[in-house]
Amino acid sequence: MFQKQTLSFEDTGLLNALVQDYLLKKKDTEQLYSSFPDLDGYKKLLGETKIYNTLNRKTLVQSLQKQAQLVANSSKESLSNIALLENSNCFTVTTGHQLCLFTGPLYSIYKIISTINLSEWLSKNFPDKKFVPVYWMASEDHDFEEVNHAFVYGKKIEWKSDEKGAVGKFQTKHIESAITELETVLGINENAKEIISIFKNAYTGNHTLDNATRYLVNELFGKYGIVIADGNDAILKKELIHLLKKDIFENTPAKKVNDTISFLETKKYPIQVNPRNINCFYLEDNGRHRIEKSGDSYTLVGSNKTFSKTELEKVIDESPEKISPNVVLRPMYQQHILPNIAYVGGPGELNYWLEYKAMFETLNIFFPVLQPRASIMIIDKNPDQKLNKLGIDNAAIFKSEQELINFIVASKGESIELVEEKNKAEAIFHELQKKTADIDKTLENLVKAELQKTLNSLNAIEAKLNKSLKQRSETEINQIKNIRSKLFPENIPQERYDNFSMYYTKYGKGFIEEIKRQTEGNNLEYVILKEI
Repeated sequence: MFQKQTLSFEDTGLLNALVQDYLLKKKDTEQLYSSFPDLDGYKKLLGETKIYNTLNRKTLVQSLQKQAQLVANSSKESLSNIALLENSNCFTVTTGHQLCLFTGPLYSIYKIISTINLSEWLSKNFPDKKFVPVYWMASEDHDFEEVNHAFVYGKKIEWKSDEKGAVGKFQTKHIESAITELETVLGINENAKEIISIFKNAYTGNHTLDNATRYLVNELFGKYGIVIADGNDAILKKELIHLLKKDIFENTPAKKVNDTISFLETKKYPIQVNPRNINCFYLEDNGRHRIEKSGDSYTLVGSNKTFSKTELEKVIDESPEKISPNVVLRPMYQQHILPNIAYVGGPGELNYWLEYKAMFETLNIFFPVLQPRASIMIIDKNPDQKLNKLGIDNAAIFKSEQELINFIVASKGESIELVEEKNKAEAIFHELQKKTADIDKTLENLVKAELQKTLNSLNAIEAKLNKSLKQRSETEINQIKNIRSKLFPENIPQERYDNFSMYYTKYGKGFIEEIKRQTEGNNLEYVILKEI
């Protein structure tokens, strides 16, 4: 199906400076993580005998077993892995993602595959321990606009809803029109019918988005033993009570993350997440409201409700499920209830996790290995042949469209630079400048201005000549524009734009198995898969 080639992340230019330096083990990043995502790093952490020795594994297993019963297709492999979590020598490898329509962009699939592969790689390297892959559903997020669409062959397929609050509880009854539209776009081959059937069973057979997503992930990855965890769970949130109070009443997370941000700013590193003093929301049936302190009271932004400290403490103690952590607290929540050894994430996620180590240490929570997910570009056979013919190698693919066009024109020997002519013009005007200086110094500026006019004219002629030459390469230029638009639709890497249903339609159920096979282990390089 594919031939695998790899490229260093540095050569792609896709990573921001902080994540790039982390993967290069630069000294400035050493204080931001506990162990590097290689074999030695995992040996170091797994050698710490005290990790997770106070974890409430029994409660975790009971909750996950109850969650698994919410859908009809939880696999025996997944149920077996849930049971394993009661054992002290069992650890999790976790990734998390929003509940995107039809799984959203390709990289959401890659994240789960990477998590499964890392679990298997760790199991091979540490046979005395067990490792379970976990997909954490971000069911409490309330930004519906981020999850309600998917791009298929460049077309935006959208689910419309007027509901408010945590997206996991949105009713799926109105997704049918989006499925019908997707069916039209994908066509009627057998693979398309198969993936449409999976989507229909997921969204029409389950009434809420959280259960539909659980069903869908089980259907695609259940045989690999994926365990699906939903943090919007009353049992699990009881374990979070003391951390919620640390955030809401003492603002400890914000203080520690801001300390790290100050350090990052001195190093000119990008900041992915800026914490609030309070990093919690209040959940209602039709709303998720940010909690803010106002004087001695606590208010819900966008609501008329207010609480005294005593009243809010009572809510946390008696109904912690009503409190929802944001992007700052959610990682701590995961690490507090799971025996998690590694978090698998994309560049943006790794960036904000690298802001959190000091917060974790202050609150006595184990900080995991930060493992980059597999980053993949898929190149069809015909475009690959054209790229080879044009002399464009893997690294060059990541250049801008204009840079590639310039390369094509230059490689054909059809590029003109009027360097000699400009040098001659400058020489002539420098002589004039000397003569005018002897006669009338006030004319020097006039000579300089005329030189600049001449150089501007030569630049304009040069541009027009090259434009004419480019027209001779019109076929090749159009080819590169077309290829690049497929690899970088809307100037976004393919994996962050295309929905996987396009690839399932072309390659069938073997697509996921092939991606898994081609990205086994703990990838620390960019993967290019060329169709064969």
